[in-house]
Amino acid sequence: MNLRRAAIGLLCLTVVVSLGFILVSCSSLEQTVVSPPIIEGASFVGNQACYYCHTNYVRTFAASPHARIHFEGAKMAGQSGCESCHGPGSLHIQVGGGSGKFIINPGKDPAVCFTCHLETHAEFNLPQHHPVIEGKMNCVQCHDPHGMDIMKPARGLAMARLNESCAQCHREQTKPHVFEHEAMRDGCVTCHSPHGSINAKLLVDRDNNLCLKCHAQTPGPGVASGQIFIGHEDHTDKLRMGGCYASGCHTAVHGSDIDRRLFY
Repeated sequence: MNLRRAAIGLLCLTVVVSLGFILVSCSSLEQTVVSPPIIEGASFVGNQACYYCHTNYVRTFAASPHARIHFEGAKMAGQSGCESCHGPGSLHIQVGGGSGKFIINPGKDPAVCFTCHLETHAEFNLPQHHPVIEGKMNCVQCHDPHGMDIMKPARGLAMARLNESCAQCHREQTKPHVFEHEAMRDGCVTCHSPHGSINAKLLVDRDNNLCLKCHAQTPGPGVASGQIFIGHEDHTDKLRMGGCYASGCHTAVHGSDIDRRLFY
């Protein structure tokens, strides 16, 4: 009897372990090998060769998540290299450097960035998007790929200091106001999808659904079902007139200098 129980227990354990391996194998993704840009006739030289001319970039590059990129055939096996994004640099060095000479500049052509950032590439193909694929903007206007600006989130790759990246172009929307929209404190990306969106003005949601994510309130006792209160005021009928800003009510969505309810 004891042997039978032991055999059953061993069989159950084998089944559990086998299921565990199956689940792990199904949920694990194969590691992607990054293929660096190709420059005909050039070979890889390693980061140290870049250091002599691009000292500041190479010195701080280790702080960037991009420093974890590596590829087979790199000068420093298992480590990152500037050439992961810029391509092999031997010809660039031979001609004495110079902007655009035998080197790839992802700041001018986002194609190299899109090699890894496939989801971002897809977002730029949505109906509403920043004109990166049209060549009117580039990735480095908002992101620091080398990690030099330690004040930026994600060591330089994310949006800088909340709204400052957007403020370079959208000055009217990001200027200070007497009565600011509190969402601005959390950053423009609270309401806008910076790479692309199916909604106008790159909004993450359309119509009143966006505003109601923060402003909808649960009515107190004695209030009829279906009523929507905002700021202790019944907005049920007002919301039927259109969007919170499009209907002519809270038109100063980024902030107002005359009214705390965001009126112009």
